[in-house]
Amino acid sequence: MFKYEVIIYWSEEDRSFIAEVPELPGCAADGASYQEAVRNAEVIIQQWIETAQELGRNIPEPRGRLMYA
Repeated sequence: MFKYEVIIYWSEEDRSFIAEVPELPGCAADGASYQEAVRNAEVIIQQWIETAQELGRNIPEPRGRLMYA
C-alpha cells in the first residue's frame, strides 16, 4: 500500500474519473468509476516507482496531505 496523496476528480472532457499523484511527476490514471480510477492509480504508482528505480532516479518520500495555495 502506498501513502502518496491521490487527487480524484471527474473529467467531462475525458468522460472518466482522473486520479493524479502530485508527488510523482506525470503519475496519473483514469477509470470509468471512482473505484476503478483508484485501482488504476495503485498500479501506475507501482510502475512509476519501478521505472524510477531502473533509471536510478530519486523516489520522493510520501508527505501525506499536500497544501495548495
